[in-house]
Amino acid sequence: MPTNQKLPLLTMREHIKLLCMSLLSVFLFSLSPTSLAFTTQTTATATAPALKALNKEAHLIILNRDIVSFRGTVLGIEPEERVVRAQRRITQQLSGNGPHKVSVVDMPPGKLIQIDGAGSFYIAPDDIDPYQQETLDSISAQALNHINLVIKETQEGRSLEGMLRASAYTGLASLVFVSLLWLLLKARRFVIAQTLSFAREKLDEHQLVQAKLIRRDHIQSGLRKLLQWFSWLIIFLMTYEWLSFCLSQFPFTRPLGEQLNTYLVGIIASISGAMLKAIPDLFTACVIFFLAKLVVQAFNALFDRIENGSLTVSWLAADVVAPTRRIVKVAIWLFALTMAYPYLPGSGTEAFKGVSVLVGLMISLGASSLIAQAASGLILTYSRIYRRGEFIHVNGHEGTITDLGMFTTRLRNGMGLEITLPNALVLGNVTKNYSRAVEGPGFVVDTKVTIGYDTPWRQVEAMLIEAARRTDSVLSTPAPKVFQTALSDFYPEYLLICQAVPGDPIPRAEVMSQLHANIQDVFNEYNVQIMSPHYLADPEKEKVVPKEGWFRAPANTTIDRT
Repeated sequence: MPTNQKLPLLTMREHIKLLCMSLLSVFLFSLSPTSLAFTTQTTATATAPALKALNKEAHLIILNRDIVSFRGTVLGIEPEERVVRAQRRITQQLSGNGPHKVSVVDMPPGKLIQIDGAGSFYIAPDDIDPYQQETLDSISAQALNHINLVIKETQEGRSLEGMLRASAYTGLASLVFVSLLWLLLKARRFVIAQTLSFAREKLDEHQLVQAKLIRRDHIQSGLRKLLQWFSWLIIFLMTYEWLSFCLSQFPFTRPLGEQLNTYLVGIIASISGAMLKAIPDLFTACVIFFLAKLVVQAFNALFDRIENGSLTVSWLAADVVAPTRRIVKVAIWLFALTMAYPYLPGSGTEAFKGVSVLVGLMISLGASSLIAQAASGLILTYSRIYRRGEFIHVNGHEGTITDLGMFTTRLRNGMGLEITLPNALVLGNVTKNYSRAVEGPGFVVDTKVTIGYDTPWRQVEAMLIEAARRTDSVLSTPAPKVFQTALSDFYPEYLLICQAVPGDPIPRAEVMSQLHANIQDVFNEYNVQIMSPHYLADPEKEKVVPKEGWFRAPANTTIDRT
């Protein structure tokens, strides 16, 4: 029984002892290495889970120098708190007199960094970056070099001679910088004046400037801006180097100056390396584009022969050579771009991928109507529903085709107005082509009149043909024809069809106007009343104009079309 009662007391004492030793071990970093090693070894079992846990990374920085990075928790102290305590101890150690000798002591499982035999900070195994090939020895060696550099710069900062020397170098560099800046501004004005004067002399003799195809002032303004931007680039580099040199002269700001130099050199080296690395791939892309150009030139020679009639093929007509040429060019260059894309510089970067996704999204959102119009244009072109120069009627619009594009068809009507029709609209409506029914150049001219049943139809047909013969530009062969298209309730409907020579839209309007005028004249000559547009009842007197009344004021006899 006594034994059973003493066991809990002994266990409690051990727990209290371990707890006290864990709390006191926080304050033992400034003690001797032996006692610190003893504390670490004693509490290793109790703090093992904490050493394995990775926390937020914290950097130990002294006098703007990055000494080491803490990532693990040691004896319950987080990395941020470890940084604060290490900075406090190092500052206190460097503020006193002494040789400030830095050493590294093995303290399993890590390393202890000391200054003049006193602990400064502890490097634990958890401080190793898992993504870098680092060891405790390499980390401690780097930390040792960084601390020695901080000690050297601290001693330099306390030296009056060193600070005076740094100030002298900074003043001299500033004087040189201001002098170079003044010379650069003077040189810029001189170079710009000479360049613009030389460009003015050369441009005055250029044919494009004399023909007013290009403006001299625009070119001179571009040259001026280019030279100014180049000078500002030089000024920026000079200022950058001057600032880096001045910061590097003083111990406290020297890390910033070194970082500036390293950053600029790193950018230049990165760009140069990327350019050198991209040369083979860029050469491959250039070869692909060069081969594509050769293929395009070969197809151009083929299409030129087909277009001028020196070569005839069954699968391609001469009137569709122009759109086929454009389609083949686009297809070849798109194929070349697809093949050369992996070899273009930056094609594998995230920015390039983001731009590609954005362009693809924009095309997918707006491509439905675009593809529909393009498909309609291809169908209209290769089905040869109509061709440029033909006179058509589509959805209430008629005119001569002036341009047949991939997305739109342009007409010019008899009034000279240009009408643009989407190809999808043209393909979805009935199209009347007045030029396909004729032989040779020209187009079909038709008009409709309604005459009462009391007029013989033979007389009506003869009068319509006579009016067509009196009309200029109407061909006698093929002869004009008259068709009775309907026998309505009050009158028959007569359709006059003839062929005219002009192919331009405005002459067609003039032909139609002259034909209608001649129809009125002929019907008036024979005292036949035109019942258009509606017939309700016979008037008391026939609605005809006698020949003696054809030139009532202000009409002039010079407009007689007979």
